[in-house]
Amino acid sequence: MNWISEVVRPKIKTLFNKRETPDNLWIKCPETGQVVFHKDVEANQWVIPGSNHHMRISATQRLALMFDNGTWLDVALPEVAVDPLKFRDEKKYIDRLKENRTKTGQQDTFKIGFGRVEDLPMTIAVQDFGFMGGSLGMAAGEAFIKGAETALEKKTSYVLFAGSGGARMQEGILSLMQMPRTTVAIRRLRDAKLPYIVVLTNPTTGGVTASYAMLGDVHLAEPGALIGFAGPRVIEQTIREKLPDGFQRAEYLKEHGMVDAVVHRHDLKATVARLSRLFTKAPAASVAAAPVPALPEITAAAAE
Repeated sequence: MNWISEVVRPKIKTLFNKRETPDNLWIKCPETGQVVFHKDVEANQWVIPGSNHHMRISATQRLALMFDNGTWLDVALPEVAVDPLKFRDEKKYIDRLKENRTKTGQQDTFKIGFGRVEDLPMTIAVQDFGFMGGSLGMAAGEAFIKGAETALEKKTSYVLFAGSGGARMQEGILSLMQMPRTTVAIRRLRDAKLPYIVVLTNPTTGGVTASYAMLGDVHLAEPGALIGFAGPRVIEQTIREKLPDGFQRAEYLKEHGMVDAVVHRHDLKATVARLSRLFTKAPAASVAAAPVPALPEITAAAAE
């Protein structure tokens, strides 16, 4: 051993040590492969600049984007029986629930808030795809109905952000029963002449599409959202034909009359508020800003 290996070498080695970087510093666009700085995507409401790809966001993020100043009152949701069928596939259903509750910080797929959107009182329900694919089970059905009841009580519009793979198979027929139950809740809104506005996000499929997601007074969709009952691959295998380009995507469905408008995430808040004012015959935002009284119960941002 000489003085070079003992003195110089360790110093040179430290110069070339690999710097550790956070795993979430960059985001890769699923469509183009473009790599974008995480903070730039977040500042752009989780839309990839350049490709305009709308990334999935959590229920809490959605409510923060929609409500004025990112503040709202969380609506307490009813409790339901856990794992009523004692279902097990690769793992126990109750274990899946625990995992998803830990991952998302939610009890189930729905989160419902009451607050102001462009100074207009509004009830918003968000279906979080991050919780078991936004699947419809008993808890989701009860939550949707609770949101409708809140809109009835507060006499506000009811806005749904749908995002789901369909009914939750682990609850069997109990999940399918939520389809007619949510339909009855929508009928009550209609009888009370309160608007029910649906925003379809990526993806909205299965039993959710076959029930409350397609019963709105107006159906908006985010760009590129997959919307349908069965997926394109299942349809192709069934009919043994190649489907048209963009089949079941939001833009295709707008052209064929299934969706009323495809709205960029940046414009959703203003669009929903404008539609709500039209349905409820409320004054325009510029006129309503001064005389509308504040809601005393909305005093702080959501805990998250």
